[in-house]
Amino acid sequence: MKNKQIVFIGSAIVLVLIFFAATSMYRNYENQRLGFLAQENSDLFIRPYSPRLGNNDAKVFIIEFLDPECESCSAFYPQVKNLLKNYKDKVQLVVRYAAFHKNSMIAIKALEATRKQDKYWESLELLFRYQPRWGNHHNPQPNLIFEYLPEVGINIDQLKEDMKDPNIQKNIEQDLSDLKELKVRQTPTFFVNGKALERFGITYLQEAIENELNNK
Repeated sequence: MKNKQIVFIGSAIVLVLIFFAATSMYRNYENQRLGFLAQENSDLFIRPYSPRLGNNDAKVFIIEFLDPECESCSAFYPQVKNLLKNYKDKVQLVVRYAAFHKNSMIAIKALEATRKQDKYWESLELLFRYQPRWGNHHNPQPNLIFEYLPEVGINIDQLKEDMKDPNIQKNIEQDLSDLKELKVRQTPTFFVNGKALERFGITYLQEAIENELNNK
């Protein structure tokens, strides 16, 4: 009788161990299948409202904290777009906001409002192109934004009304909270699949992308 109990208990233990091993293997499989987005803290980097450019099934995510009034962000953006072009469907860009400059809030709210007219990416490029004028640190003129945006087909009356959407302010505040948690102190700041760059620069951004692709 005791031998049967021992065998029964032993079998139960083995079954439990098999169950946990299978669960662990499944979790590892899911993490590999879903990649970075399966990590518990991925929402710090990508929020549901974040603008995203590129393939939704991409395995590598460039998360960029940017400020539309930032000169360096303006200079880096064409290089980032070239990376997206070179890697095609393998990489996606995710924009997060770091409103560090004086007129950033106006520009970000305007950009977010352009999404309701399906003109976000064109508007972002436009604001970067004209950043030396409207965002001049010695003589900023943020109201020029509303003169430039019609170039990409933006209805300014609708835009100004849409800028009042409380969700825009809420999302900006969430980005500010996340960047503090991630200790982002300058723009642009890049993360690749949730990992900070070893050093700042487009070369190091490309190296980080290559590392992630090689690990897939």
